[in-house]
Amino acid sequence: MKRLIMLAALPALLLAGCAAQSAASGTETLTVTGSYPLQYAQQFTIDECEGGYYLIIIDGTRYLVVPEGENAPAELDADITVLQQPIENIYLVSSSAMDPIISIDGLDTVALSGTQADNWYLDAAKTAMKNGQIAYAGKYSAPDYETILAANCGLAIENTMIYHTPKVKEMIEDLGIPVLVDRSSYEQHPLGRTEWIKLYAALVGKDAEAAEFFDQQAAIITQLEGFENTGKTVAFFFVNSDGSIVIRKPTDYIPKMIELAGGRYAFENFVTDQTNTSVSVTMETFYGTAVDADVLIYNASIDAPISSINELLAKDALFADFKAVQEGNVWCTGKSFYQATDIVGEMIRDIHLALTGGAESDMTFLTRVS
Repeated sequence: MKRLIMLAALPALLLAGCAAQSAASGTETLTVTGSYPLQYAQQFTIDECEGGYYLIIIDGTRYLVVPEGENAPAELDADITVLQQPIENIYLVSSSAMDPIISIDGLDTVALSGTQADNWYLDAAKTAMKNGQIAYAGKYSAPDYETILAANCGLAIENTMIYHTPKVKEMIEDLGIPVLVDRSSYEQHPLGRTEWIKLYAALVGKDAEAAEFFDQQAAIITQLEGFENTGKTVAFFFVNSDGSIVIRKPTDYIPKMIELAGGRYAFENFVTDQTNTSVSVTMETFYGTAVDADVLIYNASIDAPISSINELLAKDALFADFKAVQEGNVWCTGKSFYQATDIVGEMIRDIHLALTGGAESDMTFLTRVS
């Protein structure tokens, strides 16, 4: 009889109709029945098992979601983290995970936040914290372990920044709290990021809600796929505190949004060996590629928004040479851009309007900088 370690290699075989493999679970059998259907996400997989079990794999890390009232297999491999349902009192550090959880009506599973109330740009999250439903338990690098323990935390959802403080991750796990690292920002398609809603639904038992939400977002994108390519280039960036310019890698989901909007990402041929989705470059490098870009979009989800060209020039006077600055095609995202995962269609529409001279009044998330 196969141990559960064999299950990770089975999705392709199962889809081809081969017999399911099993794993000992005391006197019972855990059987993989298929792979959870994913259309765009590449950073995780979910194997469905008989009895409502899920085997989730994120960047090689495996999690077994065990239904309420059931037990994990007796001979479970040591590297597999057990997530026992109901998963409650979540310590949510990855801000991009909040919107999917809200969208599937799962906010009541979150008890702790790694973001303070004033830094949430999602109304439901902000309200929950101000009402005391969710407490602040410290940022990723300095969690309040006492608060986390007192809350009987069932899961910590971190972003990849936790890898910069591995001892913190180890400490949380040593307290008996499983840690799941969200990698949605590494998806190459905007709907791949949105599709992480299915992972969170699998955790908290909201599969139907997730499927409905995702289908709605996918339908919006399908309607937008008819935009013709304008041939115009777009640079998406922000200026770091040290004066460097932070851009997105060409394999990131934001360049894909620009493409769907009918534009071309200015740094589509940029080559880097960095694994992060955002890359810092010198102003000289940025200037050499983006000075003739048709549209500049300032990413205010990380930095503070800019409301005037003078604010941009204060960051670096060389921006005065840029074509988009001279022609009045500079735009700024709202602070909610990164936290919200249900804005894919609206953001693509906004970029399309910016490329085609559409009215600012018709935009949802972009604001003209003048």
